[in-house]
Amino acid sequence: MRVTQKVKKILDWYEGDNPGVKANLARILSTGKLGGTGKVVILPVDQGFEHGPARSFAPNPPAYDPHYHYQLAIEAGLNAYAAPLGMLAQGADTFAGQIPTILKCNSSNSLATNKDQAVTAGVKDALHLGCAAIGFTIYPGSEFAFAQMEELRELTLEAKDAGLAVVVWSYPRGPNLDKAGETALDICAYAAQMAAGRQHHQGKATHGGDQPGGREKKLRGVRRLHHGQTGRTHHAGIVCRQADRRVLRRRGEGPGRTV
Repeated sequence: MRVTQKVKKILDWYEGDNPGVKANLARILSTGKLGGTGKVVILPVDQGFEHGPARSFAPNPPAYDPHYHYQLAIEAGLNAYAAPLGMLAQGADTFAGQIPTILKCNSSNSLATNKDQAVTAGVKDALHLGCAAIGFTIYPGSEFAFAQMEELRELTLEAKDAGLAVVVWSYPRGPNLDKAGETALDICAYAAQMAAGRQHHQGKATHGGDQPGGREKKLRGVRRLHHGQTGRTHHAGIVCRQADRRVLRRRGEGPGRTV
């Protein structure tokens, strides 16, 4: 595996982490069609667990097979594949070494009504499956957000000690946020910054809309300076820069519509 100067520069941001963590980050950053560019596209598949298998996979029946998602990520030339424990375990042996994997360590489901997720896997599971990283979701704004951040803190420490990278999904949710607030520019950037403050290695946040929202509605300058898709992504990067953390963006509201 050749590590480009661009990837080396990114790895320098994580000087405090052990060599195992940086080696796994290099694996993710150097894999696929975007390998070596510093850009990352991850295939996250928690739809069967989160949204129900029929709702997610019935329109495309081959997707019921866990191997389908491994093959999709590999053939598309993506950097990594992320999924819950069961989905990864079903193909970890068959596809060992073909694409970096990320074990999603907490999950919700569409039958639940609260904005929370249960811890469903851990670092030992990730090591057993040969994963490059663990993943974890937090819901800033939810009444369960502080407990989620504490769970994430414990898993992050354990993962880094074991040489695994950490990816955080950070989505604004909660009783004080309506649908517009969940996708507001400033609130999505705020959620990304909270994830960055957890000392993870890559964060994934909703691709916010043009409008400010919630308690930040008066920040009209944010809208003027960061209008449009490129500007919104740039704004999320700015607010996370103090922690030198990578930010990925989630695009769209439907299951699977992510980048």
